[in-house]
Amino acid sequence: MYTIGIYIYIALVKIAALFGHKKAKQMLQGHKETFAKLKEGLSSENTYIWFHVSSLGEFEQGRPLMERIRAKHPEYRIVLTFFSPSGYRSAKQYPYADVVCYLPFDTKLNARRFVNMVNPKMAFFVKYEYWLNFLYTLKRKNIPTYSVSSIFRKEQVFFRAWGGMYRRVLSCFTHLFVQNEESRQLLSGIGVKCVSVVGDTRFDRVIQICEAAKQLPLVEAFVEGERPVFVVGSSWGADEAVYMPYFNTKPAWKLIIASHEVNEARLKHIESVYNGVCVRYTQATMDEVRAADCLLIDCFGLLSSIYRYGDIAYVGGGFGVGIHNILEAAVYGMPVFFGPNNAKFQEATRLKECGGGIEIHGTDDFTKKMQLFDEDKSALKLAGDAAGGYVSGNSGASDKILEALGLN
Repeated sequence: MYTIGIYIYIALVKIAALFGHKKAKQMLQGHKETFAKLKEGLSSENTYIWFHVSSLGEFEQGRPLMERIRAKHPEYRIVLTFFSPSGYRSAKQYPYADVVCYLPFDTKLNARRFVNMVNPKMAFFVKYEYWLNFLYTLKRKNIPTYSVSSIFRKEQVFFRAWGGMYRRVLSCFTHLFVQNEESRQLLSGIGVKCVSVVGDTRFDRVIQICEAAKQLPLVEAFVEGERPVFVVGSSWGADEAVYMPYFNTKPAWKLIIASHEVNEARLKHIESVYNGVCVRYTQATMDEVRAADCLLIDCFGLLSSIYRYGDIAYVGGGFGVGIHNILEAAVYGMPVFFGPNNAKFQEATRLKECGGGIEIHGTDDFTKKMQLFDEDKSALKLAGDAAGGYVSGNSGASDKILEALGLN
């Protein structure tokens, strides 16, 4: 049934590509190139470790492991595969991997061909990746296979009465390195015992990013002076409707806003709902940013470094699709605001519990909670310390995994 479902999915992707779906076209083209990339990039003289990730977020979780392995074990080469076109496009030039390509659709033939070509010494699947035919092929060839930074919830298919096929695939993993105790207990309840609670490698990654943050002279010019700075990451229209009314009446604050989507319509919308002087990052001069009240980030790739200049952060998505990466802000030791759609994000729950994460439900709620920090600097510091402490206190998952595998 699973393999039939895969062939139906392949057919749907091909139909979507025929009708001009951009990601479907990119995926099909990428799949056509996979085995050629492997043939060109692999050498029988080298030993490979295979990492598979779905998209960019999982890639960021896998990076600390890949980079530690390359630093400590240069005798190993790395094959990195993606499912998502957006993830692949962002990381296809990743310097720590020797081959970067799409993982072919999960048919039995593709699985056998891919695994035979790579012949990895070990394989890592990051977070939610459970490719049945690939996993069964790895198990049949006795290749050690690990799930890392995985997290399980009781509503997942593994724990349903009809989820027997997926429960069996978990036996293909040599070991599962999970994020929390709840995951370990759920797996234990279905007889999966090869489990260790090590935490989430994303904490190691955001600390890496923090330590390598870029110096941004234009942003530094903007934040000069005594005015506090509120940094908004991945902002959507629904987010702006919540936080913007407050700052339209509070000229003491400076704003830095990075929209989730960077296009002219979104940039003009933000400019239209803000009462102060707003300038765009790529178009402004030093003098213009010094005179501005709001710096609008109209490009990608800077947000993780921009957070360092803030006193308080807001991470968008919580009034829609779900919150974006709140750890990238929390690592700098400042409180992080976000909307109510965060239940699936363990880090949001834990940040709320320690006081470093502030969930808000609308404009009035935001105003009330923001005023507390505006009027009580000791409360602001306490929340910021809690956020930074949460991140630093949960680092180290990558080293725990490598130690367990004898790769430290």
